[in-house]
Amino acid sequence: MQYSRNSILRQLSRKEGWRSASKRWTSGDSSTAFTDGGGGYSSMEGLYGIYSGGDTAAKSKRVMVVVDETSRSKHAMMWALTHLTNKGDLMTLLHVVSPHDEPSPSLAQSLGSLCKACKPEVDVEALVIQGPKLATVLSQVKKLEVTVLVLGQKKSAPLISCLCGPSRSDELVNRCINGADCLTIGVRKQCKGVSGYLINTRWQKNFWLLA
Repeated sequence: MQYSRNSILRQLSRKEGWRSASKRWTSGDSSTAFTDGGGGYSSMEGLYGIYSGGDTAAKSKRVMVVVDETSRSKHAMMWALTHLTNKGDLMTLLHVVSPHDEPSPSLAQSLGSLCKACKPEVDVEALVIQGPKLATVLSQVKKLEVTVLVLGQKKSAPLISCLCGPSRSDELVNRCINGADCLTIGVRKQCKGVSGYLINTRWQKNFWLLA
């Protein structure tokens, strides 16, 4: 069964008021903002913002995807791009780098270019921020007035989960679902031979979407 983007959001949130009245931002294809995690931008390369007042701003939304080097991150990004965004919306790719690692724009820029190639009518920005992952994600959701936050999930072995508890990545997704100031969706691509995705939100657990 095929779902419209709006009906998917309504089903997952169980609310009609998911639309954001936040400001609409547009950016160039390779825009990357580097921040120190403390609030202010330390440098901005090619990033610019335009505010669209009135109904246009109310109808647009910002979809943030937490990205990293894993395949589940890319699957979640492409699912969000395909299922949640319309013309004029903004896709924000957030790559959080450990305070002990050197930040690099290459991953976020390459994923941003992929998004623009797949769906040129959606504006894309890439943010590379150094800091603790959970705190950084939650603070950026609030700061940027994100409408929908999307994170990739991996399948955990039941025995391992029973003995050791949830993995660090699962714990991050769960804490974002329960703590972020917006609709948060955990996305997991089904195994080979099984189509679709399993979706988790605060209200829906393992919600199966065929497409």
